Amino acid sequence: MKEISGGICAPKGFWAGGIRCGIKASAKKRDVALIYCEKPCAAAGVFTTNRVKAASVLVSREHLKDGVLRAAIVNSGNANACTGEAGIAAARKMTELAAGLFDISPKQVAVASTGVIGVPLPIGVIESGMEDLKKSLSADEAGHAAALEAIMTTDIRKKEGSVEIEIDGKPVRIGGIIKGSGMIHPNMATLLCFITTDAAISPEVLDSCLRTAARRSFNRITVDGDTSTNDAVIIMANGEAGNTPITGAGPGREVFERALEEFCVRLAKATARDGEGATKLLTVSVSGAADEDTAETLAKSVASSSLVKAACFGEDANWGRILCAMGYSGAEFNPGDVEVSFVSGGEEAVVCRGGASLPFSEEDAKRILAREELEIRIKAGSGGGAAVVWGCDLTFDYVKINGSYRS
Repeated sequence: MKEISGGICAPKGFWAGGIRCGIKASAKKRDVALIYCEKPCAAAGVFTTNRVKAASVLVSREHLKDGVLRAAIVNSGNANACTGEAGIAAARKMTELAAGLFDISPKQVAVASTGVIGVPLPIGVIESGMEDLKKSLSADEAGHAAALEAIMTTDIRKKEGSVEIEIDGKPVRIGGIIKGSGMIHPNMATLLCFITTDAAISPEVLDSCLRTAARRSFNRITVDGDTSTNDAVIIMANGEAGNTPITGAGPGREVFERALEEFCVRLAKATARDGEGATKLLTVSVSGAADEDTAETLAKSVASSSLVKAACFGEDANWGRILCAMGYSGAEFNPGDVEVSFVSGGEEAVVCRGGASLPFSEEDAKRILAREELEIRIKAGSGGGAAVVWGCDLTFDYVKINGSYRS
């Protein structure tokens, strides 16, 4: 798998764009994005597990039942969540407006929203910008960049990418954009992710591949323990690569599934690194657990712990908080088998073995904890289960950002 340029427009046949409609009254950045394909695409999506779901999630899930999409329209600055029937009507209207630009069915359009919860969506400003939105579309880096900017809210870093693999001797491309910075917690996070590919693949297999990839990527990141109302990951595949269609098991599926998972992991890690106010990317790896599910539960508990996250921000090797978080995770393990170390920059400080303290250099540990990328490496026993979860530290700025989010 090699990296290429173009982002979401790297796969053949996809266009993207974005404009400022004025949803964010105080902002000057773009706030409505559009992704479009010239032909019907196999499509799949995964969405928030929160029982309170935004109107966009409800509408997009309905439109994906047939596994076919042509476009996705997205707004930032307003979540269109907890807005009643008017919110549902506004979400449907967004799909109708996008469909009208290309004379396609609204059911072939997905919709997504992100921003403040509980505020009516100003659908009128979106409607007035549709012609400009269509004009903004391009099949190159400019369209990709405009769409990416338009989906961002409190994001600081641009999270994007595109890669190329080979299936049946044909180059197959995968591109994507993602937003998400706060209200990030499995399963999933306040993230919107749009992935395009020119692979020829059936909707059923695409759905299966996406769910596998999401489980080991987007469902393994945490920033603050809050699961959003709006999370959506949507993938569209138009078949333009010309590979033998992937309709079941086989080498082609294996290559695509592996590449999609690796690509999603990259986007997920970038999201965790861009956590609101974060200064560090935390990787929590657990090995030696009874099975993968147990390892995942342990890793998520540690990565989600506010005390662990705060200790990492303060560069304090307070490993007792790690064992504490493992202990209340609900997962089965023997505390007497646990080993914990901090790892970064080729250095490792083992701070706990056999569930008890070890003599270690506080100075060395602090140096490791001070780096921007830090791994908390945990050996939970001698089992074969392993999992990795990504998160970030908890800083003063997180409180500042979320203490005045609406203003």
